[in-house]
Amino acid sequence: MEKEEKGIHALYAADPIAADKRLWGRVADPHTRRGFLKKSGLAAMAVALGAEIVFADKMPSGLIPAGLANNDEWYKLFGKDKDLIVLNDRPWNVETPPHLLDDVVTPASRFFMRNNGIMPEAPDAKNWKITIEGEAVKTPVEISLNDLKEKFKHHTYQLTIECGGNGRAEFYPPAKGNQWSLGAVACAEWTGVRVRDVLESVGITDQAVYLAYYAADKHLSGDPDKVVISRGVPMSKAMEDETLLAFKMNGEDIPLAHGYPVRLVAGGWPGSVSGKWVEKLSVRNIVHDGPKMTGDAYRVPCKPVPPGSEVNPEDMCIIESMPVKSLITYPKSGAIIEEGRKLEVRGHAWAGDLEVSKMEYSIDFGASWKRCELKAPANRLAWQRFNTTIDFPGKGYYEVWARATDSKEAMQPMVIPGWNPKGYLNNACHRIAVKVV
Repeated sequence: MEKEEKGIHALYAADPIAADKRLWGRVADPHTRRGFLKKSGLAAMAVALGAEIVFADKMPSGLIPAGLANNDEWYKLFGKDKDLIVLNDRPWNVETPPHLLDDVVTPASRFFMRNNGIMPEAPDAKNWKITIEGEAVKTPVEISLNDLKEKFKHHTYQLTIECGGNGRAEFYPPAKGNQWSLGAVACAEWTGVRVRDVLESVGITDQAVYLAYYAADKHLSGDPDKVVISRGVPMSKAMEDETLLAFKMNGEDIPLAHGYPVRLVAGGWPGSVSGKWVEKLSVRNIVHDGPKMTGDAYRVPCKPVPPGSEVNPEDMCIIESMPVKSLITYPKSGAIIEEGRKLEVRGHAWAGDLEVSKMEYSIDFGASWKRCELKAPANRLAWQRFNTTIDFPGKGYYEVWARATDSKEAMQPMVIPGWNPKGYLNNACHRIAVKVV
């Protein structure tokens, strides 16, 4: 046991993803079928728990030991930074505090987790296939992941992914769903093949309206016939240069929690359209009607409504490009500096399908604004770095507010934007506390 413990800790220090795979047998996912775990995986779990799992062979699918779910060791399951915040562990939904998003390119260890079901078990990349079908496909085909990698040109982009419900916790009356604060956003570097290239090689008709995905995750109920989530995008979005079937994240195989072995990435739109563990694409001749594409899922009222009101489904519009937004990533809120010292401030700004054209800050609660330095994006749909230096007039409590404006002159609101039943699209100005002493 002592040898096993040293081996796991050393492996985590060197390669968290490899450690995840060793810990769970072949997968980093704790939601494994009864009796699936190898003996070495059980031994490693026992190390983490500090005791043998007596009835490990009877653990039901979709369950992890409560001792891991409820203690500070959860992050080791996914190679995550220990300071990420767990909102839910069935399914796993984890957000990143703003100060941990300071990297220009978000590392996997600090990338938020948004799941709807149980992650697939032991994906076999060598035998992974993607079916391409639908009303607007000339001839349905099945393409192996190996063929995707070998027969199509690879492209790499930094792409921003943000959960449509990021900021939900600030709405009142409260909206149902994971109570994300600010950290359900990230910008990693994704490598894969263009969806457009694949669809053009397969052949689609002029009846194509929407591209939908189906994935290998399992429904929380355990019912194998229930689809967890199947969303999609209009063909115009699907055919953009930056819409990828991605198999690498920051130059490495995508971690299981983020879609290994292959996922869709459609930057600038709600993260739910960037499906993970993709095993089928469907080219539809209608607006896709899969699970979480209808009703109020990822939809907002087409027109403003009073807070707390009921909205008819026919009066809801599908969320597409995300609104302009920014985040202060340095310093952490609550910073204390000495009088006379200047404060370096930096962060990121993004604007869905658009670019951010202007970045400003305020230290007087929005009464006046000053410009920040704003860098161009690395490529279309990547977030943009901003920074500034602030000289405070004297001792006391201050707030630094950040405000972005996009290339169509839309500006972040200073307060929470229009209420909606599911708490989507909160792009109010981010603010941090600073004390000068």
